[in-house]
Amino acid sequence: MRRLKKLVFWFIVLGLAAALGGCYYFVRVDQYQGFEEPVFVEIPRGTSSLKIGALLADAGVIRQPLLFPMSRALRPKAKPQAGEYEFTAAATPEEVFNRIARGDIYMVEIRVPEGSNVFDIARLVQQAGFGTAEEFLKVALPEEGFLFPSTYRFKRKTTVDAVCRAMRAQFDKVWTELKTPAASQRETTILASLVETEAVLDGERGRIAGVYRNRLAKGIRLECDPTVAYAAMLDRRWRGTIYKSDLASKNSYNTYQHSGLPPGPVANPGLASLKAALHPEETDELYFVAKADHSGGHVFSKDLAGHQKAVAAYRNGEQRPGKAEGQQKAAGEGVATRPKGRTHR
Repeated sequence: MRRLKKLVFWFIVLGLAAALGGCYYFVRVDQYQGFEEPVFVEIPRGTSSLKIGALLADAGVIRQPLLFPMSRALRPKAKPQAGEYEFTAAATPEEVFNRIARGDIYMVEIRVPEGSNVFDIARLVQQAGFGTAEEFLKVALPEEGFLFPSTYRFKRKTTVDAVCRAMRAQFDKVWTELKTPAASQRETTILASLVETEAVLDGERGRIAGVYRNRLAKGIRLECDPTVAYAAMLDRRWRGTIYKSDLASKNSYNTYQHSGLPPGPVANPGLASLKAALHPEETDELYFVAKADHSGGHVFSKDLAGHQKAVAAYRNGEQRPGKAEGQQKAAGEGVATRPKGRTHR
């Protein structure tokens, strides 16, 4: 009898050892991939470990539903985090659990550069799979200028409305941090958008803003080329280059035809351009044009004669051998050869 009890005891011990060994293997060693293409698993808030295991097993991420609660038993203090997870390769149940315990939720990143307009952002939103460019434009056009350029991370099923709201909320946060309650938000943002689209060098932003302020004060048209391009975009006739017909457009955004600031921003400015618009540099200059060396800098002038000389220098430099002469033709219409930072009569 004693011998039988011993045999039973060792049978139980060996059985437990085998079971533990099997658990160890299937939880920590065995890498499983029961899917051919990347899969997404949505884990709602409050889902039990066994239910999570079932969701993962149905998606082919783990072999059996029980493997997930078994993995959790090895880390009893860790808690699964709700959200959507992407699985692309074979993994052990323990590795899967650790990802979910970390909250390694699948997010789609959108990087919006400074100076992007709603048409640029609409393309990024469409590429990210949140909706079509047209769907985004419907909700975002009224927010032009107030969609702060930054890097955003969104859940895969985010709507275009939610994307727009997040960008607007970031702008409002930045504006509040600027602590300028007395300033006109809209006027400042419109001016900042012009600075953003014209400035290449950070050190020139305040100076460009100063030139625009001076022209506004004297009633001189801004003649800012980015407003011409934006007007063409609004009219759905932008061809990538400013044509003479674009300069002649009566669109209210065309500052070659209309005095004062355009009715709205033409791009979404970053923090540096907002600061420049709030605090323009004190200057008596009225013009600026890109330098002929294509360094990104500008030549600033106090009068039209000096400006015309700078424009001539730019064009001579632009037309040296190997440089684009800007004399192309499209559909029989002459291209306007105006360098960036033109601001002239």
